Amino acid sequence: SQSEQQIVSSQLECVQSIGDGVLEEAKCTESDRATLLPQQGSGAETQTRCALKLLHVETETLYSKGDSEDLYVTDILYEREVTKREVTGAEVTELVWKLCLAHSASYETADLFMTLVFELRHLSLEALRALWQRSSFKCRDNWQPLIDALPSCATEACVVLMKDLIASGEVEEDKVEYFFWSFAFIPNPTSGMIESLAPLLKSPRASQSCFLGVTALVHRFCSAHSSCGVVPAVQSVMRTLGKFLGGNCTVQDAEHLSKMQLVLKAIGNAGLAAAALAPALSSCAALRSHPMEIRLAAVQAFRRIPCSLRVSDLLPHIWD
Repeated sequence: SQSEQQIVSSQLECVQSIGDGVLEEAKCTESDRATLLPQQGSGAETQTRCALKLLHVETETLYSKGDSEDLYVTDILYEREVTKREVTGAEVTELVWKLCLAHSASYETADLFMTLVFELRHLSLEALRALWQRSSFKCRDNWQPLIDALPSCATEACVVLMKDLIASGEVEEDKVEYFFWSFAFIPNPTSGMIESLAPLLKSPRASQSCFLGVTALVHRFCSAHSSCGVVPAVQSVMRTLGKFLGGNCTVQDAEHLSKMQLVLKAIGNAGLAAAALAPALSSCAALRSHPMEIRLAAVQAFRRIPCSLRVSDLLPHIWD
């Protein structure tokens, strides 16, 4: 603004000289004026001048060919050197103690926590269970480093230990939810992970995060294994979900309706594995006596089922 009431005004002026596409010289002048009493014209002014001049251009950069041998193209995901030595449970226990003693907002804590995650990946299930017996304590700020590190471990042994802790009730409810949601981000799930988690779906206390977390793991597994439908662990999960459907998704009350909607959403979450339940889903969607919420949820459950099944006679003209 150039109004009379302007208190501070600044101006920057630069002149550049360019030759052969290269900046040869740049001269800049910056003026800043602060007016204390605009009516009287009093104030202060500063002026700054700077100049940059090109001295020379290097036509060739010398480097040792050996230096480039260790270079390679990769993505920007964080990498860490693979631990070649054998990791022991005692060392990881000591690491957990160090985390407890370190300041919570320090670079040291972040580095120790990352080290803990990567070292957990080298421990067997037996070693992890022994580690839990020694390191399940809480730090002075009520923090359990091992609980927070397990979901980032992403090995079969870590998933089985998390399942054991969930089943035994040794973990607080908010951490249980954290465990379940983390399953969706495991990059390379195994059939052993699915086999260990499948029984949790049968529990009367199974939560929404349990159904969606386990089926998200199934989906990621099936994305990497086209014949996942014949894997016993996957079949076990789908059988459990199929029993909830009862053949045609009949519901008795509002509570049962809510649970049926959750199961249908979980089936849609499972991906290719849900193909075996296509006939049941078709029946759920076709029955006019069902609540509209159930019929819609059954249709949406087809979202990851192959098109060859989705457009066949299994899904009739349900809205006719």
